[in-house]
Amino acid sequence: MSLNKTDLNDAKNFYEENGVAVLRNVLDEKYLEPMRKAIDNVLQNPGSASIEYTPPNEKGRYYGDFFIWRTNETFKNFAFKSVLPEIAANISESKKINFFYDQLLVKEPSTKELTPWHHDLPYWPIRGQKIISIWVPFDDVTKETGAVEYIKGSHKWNKMFAPASFGKKTKFSDLYDKMGLEKIPDIDSNKGNYDIISWDVKPGDIILHHPLVLHSSSGNSSSAKRRRGLALRYVGEDVVWDGREGTFMENKKIQKLLPPINLNDGDILTSELFPVIWQQ
Repeated sequence: MSLNKTDLNDAKNFYEENGVAVLRNVLDEKYLEPMRKAIDNVLQNPGSASIEYTPPNEKGRYYGDFFIWRTNETFKNFAFKSVLPEIAANISESKKINFFYDQLLVKEPSTKELTPWHHDLPYWPIRGQKIISIWVPFDDVTKETGAVEYIKGSHKWNKMFAPASFGKKTKFSDLYDKMGLEKIPDIDSNKGNYDIISWDVKPGDIILHHPLVLHSSSGNSSSAKRRRGLALRYVGEDVVWDGREGTFMENKKIQKLLPPINLNDGDILTSELFPVIWQQ
């Protein structure tokens, strides 16, 4: 499917101003349908670093997983060979794109667990300006099923808030405490103070978001509709390794999943784990 340059330029302008933008109908079924099957296979055969955010014996299922591309050719093909790297390059004005990682986030029907307010960059051992996440839905997503909400312009606050753990027993919170960052304010109790935006999206649409834009989502209150989403993290030529303590990649489960990371503070990322996948 070819990119509409006008739509792309409009999305870029909106993204730069608000920290988030939507692009409609940029992925076709030749990529989407294989991914639906691959996601369901992952759900039936969870990875070693996967997380079940829904407690045992509770309704629904909130499932998270990381670096699936490393062992799943369908995920790799989708992240590397679809139009998404080119979109990331255009939005971030990058001459090359490295792939950082993929993150699967599935909320099955009747899942009450929410995704807390957070922004992404504090979780990650990287720094730079040309960092972008692309959130891809594989089902129709509405407020009822857990559409992501964003605080417009929050990427310009010049803040790094402490990461919020998605689950109480995931053992990530001990890592995040090492950063000593300011806690995120109580946004849910003061929503009227913020300019919050959200979109209903369909398969084929994507949401682009800045690594510092604050966002969250509710549970999936539908009794029948699923919410399968994949976040893909792309980075441009100015992005380097950040050696600060407490990022998610220090988690033991994540480390066991990956090859040794021999990067020092300030090193460029290009490596087996963070390959260049698009170049001008």
